[in-house]
Amino acid sequence: MQQHTVSIICTVRDEADNIAALLDSMLMQTRAADEIVINDCQSVDETPAIVAAYAARYPRIKLVRGGHNISSGRNNAIRHARGLLIASTDAGLILDPHWLARIIAPLETGDADLVGGFFHPTPRSLFALVLGETNYRRSSEIDPLAFLPFGKSMAFRKEVWEAVGGFPEWASHCEDLLFDLAVERAGFRRVFVPEAVVHFAPRSTLRAFIRQYYLYARGDGRAGLWSQRHALRYAVYLTLSGLMGIALNQPRLRAPIGALIGLGVAAYTRGPYRRLWSKLRGRPLGERLFALALVPLIRLVGDAAKMVGYPVGLWRRLQHNGRAAA
Repeated sequence: MQQHTVSIICTVRDEADNIAALLDSMLMQTRAADEIVINDCQSVDETPAIVAAYAARYPRIKLVRGGHNISSGRNNAIRHARGLLIASTDAGLILDPHWLARIIAPLETGDADLVGGFFHPTPRSLFALVLGETNYRRSSEIDPLAFLPFGKSMAFRKEVWEAVGGFPEWASHCEDLLFDLAVERAGFRRVFVPEAVVHFAPRSTLRAFIRQYYLYARGDGRAGLWSQRHALRYAVYLTLSGLMGIALNQPRLRAPIGALIGLGVAAYTRGPYRRLWSKLRGRPLGERLFALALVPLIRLVGDAAKMVGYPVGLWRRLQHNGRAAA
């Protein structure tokens, strides 16, 4: 297998509390990167100073500055990278020691032009544990042919990035999925390598989770992504509201409607409960009951955040298109 020059790239902003752990995991890769390019995107904390200190000790690390969001930051890092192969990750993560070797292998063998790795939650609280098992599937649950790589764990040929014009800098969210779709339209080959793993900490509070999903959905609307998926969510909750209204006004229908809703909730939470159950072994009964009660709440709140965020993004898309047309 021919070895190519490989650059790990990452764009960061105000990550002083976690950037050292990420850099350490980059340096501990079983396949050493030829260079590590960290793009600082307008940090106001000690992040650039920490990266600069690492760069002084490890010549492979390069600190660059530029960009106004994650897309432009990634593009700036890649422009400064000399590697023919680019491995992309994000701040706040820890790379498995074999991540780089595994994620670039299909590129070096010529079997792919874009590679998607995977990500595992490493929770730091009971809430984060439940959130991770509720909202993040296991790799065995993923359809490899349909999986679109995330910027936190992907690799590609630099020429592919050049061919599609890089990451879309107008997008503040979903930029990695837009990049994937552009790569797909251009006819490049994509593979999924679930063994190329990065570890991340799920949001630790309900408020942080709500903001995260609101921004994700707003990004979907702004980018015009997954309209059918979002429409289905509105349809389901509209139907649910209608059924509850009927049950309030028709006492004889309350039992069958309640059973129908119960079956729907059971189906919607079956996967999360299956993943979560083994993680709760050995915990006190009170913690287990609390965790089980959190699952439907997380599902409901996440859906609500998406249903609020999507039309905001869609409205911004329409405004942008209107200004462009004018």
